[in-house]
Amino acid sequence: MKLHPIVEAVTRRIRERSSATRSAYLEQVDAMAARPPGAQSMGCANVAHAFAGLPGADRIRIVEQKAPNVAIVTAYNDVLSAHAPLARYPDILKDEARRQGATAQVAGGVPAMCDGVTQGAPGMELSLFSRDAIAQGTAIALSHDMFDAALLLGVCDKIVPGLLIGALHFGHLPMVFVPAGPMTSGVSNNDKAKVREQAAQGLVGRQELLAAESAAYHGEGTCTFYGTANSNQMLLEAMGLHVPGTAFINPGDAERELLTREAMRTVLEITKGQRFAPIGRVVDERCIVNAMVALLATGGSTNHLIHWVAVARAAGIVIDWNDFSELSGVVPLLARVYPNGSADVNQFQAAGGPGYVIAELLKAGLMHGDVLTVRNEGPQAFARIPRVEAGQLVWQDAGESGDLSVLRPADAPFSSTGGLKLLAGNLGRSVIKVSAVPEDRHVIEAPARVFDSQEALQQAFKAGELDRLCEENASGGVVCVVRWQGPRANGMPELHKLTPPLAVLQGRGYKVALVTDGRMSGASGKVPAAIHVSPEASAGGPLARVQDGDLVRLDATSGTLAVLVDEDEWSQRPAATMPQALRLANGQGFGRELFAGFRRHALSAEEGACTWL
Repeated sequence: MKLHPIVEAVTRRIRERSSATRSAYLEQVDAMAARPPGAQSMGCANVAHAFAGLPGADRIRIVEQKAPNVAIVTAYNDVLSAHAPLARYPDILKDEARRQGATAQVAGGVPAMCDGVTQGAPGMELSLFSRDAIAQGTAIALSHDMFDAALLLGVCDKIVPGLLIGALHFGHLPMVFVPAGPMTSGVSNNDKAKVREQAAQGLVGRQELLAAESAAYHGEGTCTFYGTANSNQMLLEAMGLHVPGTAFINPGDAERELLTREAMRTVLEITKGQRFAPIGRVVDERCIVNAMVALLATGGSTNHLIHWVAVARAAGIVIDWNDFSELSGVVPLLARVYPNGSADVNQFQAAGGPGYVIAELLKAGLMHGDVLTVRNEGPQAFARIPRVEAGQLVWQDAGESGDLSVLRPADAPFSSTGGLKLLAGNLGRSVIKVSAVPEDRHVIEAPARVFDSQEALQQAFKAGELDRLCEENASGGVVCVVRWQGPRANGMPELHKLTPPLAVLQGRGYKVALVTDGRMSGASGKVPAAIHVSPEASAGGPLARVQDGDLVRLDATSGTLAVLVDEDEWSQRPAATMPQALRLANGQGFGRELFAGFRRHALSAEEGACTWL
């Protein structure tokens, strides 16, 4: 199928915009690739230190036989259910490397925090910046310079983007990502959300709420909603950086260990020259566009409008929200997975999963089919689904959708456009996840109620203030503006705890919206939320000028976000400053002091909130 003209035009624009930075990046990649392998060029003391802990046979393979040595960079900890299975992976991978005549070493571990644990807590203010700390940790692990390839073990929200950013700074090496898969299905996401809303209203207590949450999050594997973690996995499939079909196989399934071993075989095939696929060459502008398209087609996490901008920059590629918006206008929505529907990721996988989505997008000319991947067959390899026959992995074409309520073909989609929308106006630039919002809520116009923290909004809800505001004004609604939540203010925490109270207000028939320079979770859904507003309030952005009672219009149909105040009055209105008490509290305790430099140097959300540029 011929490439769609808009996909082609966006790709061309990105290529032209990135010409200088991409060329400089590839020059560095080529220079690194031209160097002799570390084990052959380093001093004897260096080599002896690197291999002192290895069995004698492995030392012989590396030093005398010059066999490939593969780095394992792991984000293992068992606080993250999705990462708990990774404890077993290094031994499996080392065993497979030896079977293939190679060696493997755990080069390093990187931090991995669970946003589900830290939501609404001080630790969430480290979350976004943990991505860049993970990138730095990946670089430290690979800086030993003793490796011919690398396997990257990680799954969740900031971990995959961080690993990928770090990996791209070693773009001369072949690399494959190795996930662990989702937990089996428990209490449905819809039922869990209902209990959360009941708890927000005081209708159930802590015991009932904890029981519901524990029934939803009940075992090893990723959470089963289509949030940032599972969006990561979809994007890696679309970019060709996994063993095909690896993303959503449960940790205990028969395929899982076989796929983990296949990751080692795959990266060794590249290392041994059976194909040319260093990660810096795999991740080009076409690969990045393929990831963007897959995100839009599945209604994925809004967090990736920050993270994949940063990933692209690590490869010398410059993308922005205009690119996402233009692609969203032509990419159809093929998936309904919670919060965009009632299905969880296990049902998504059973209906065809990433293989089906990629097959449909390639067939419709919405993905580049002529790109490098870690497999010989290119993107077509990722349009197939793995299964086990006689103890061996085989791949079969995805075929038809197994459930049209979850996955639909590109010529009969759930929506003709993607799940994300760019908003722009006199309040700045923002994004909204429209795929999860009912159509009658795509336009909200109501007076503003301004909050300086998410806690203040929750207190106003509990006190009945928001109900009264909705009842008293003619619009029958309220636009909650939560500011001082951007990267420079406090690290841009997710404000997922605001979803239940706002959903309750919407359920009572009020017209409610959220406007913030903070983030919402990839699991946030039905309440219209203009998020990532840039520039942020603490950087002099227009949210700092909004006052209680100002009429605000969020229009996801026309793509506008504006305060309806007389233009002269608006231009002369002074900007508020962050309250002194809040300024003093930000960055204090829970290790937040250590991230002061990150906050100080962070770019805007649309620039990826990068701290290293």
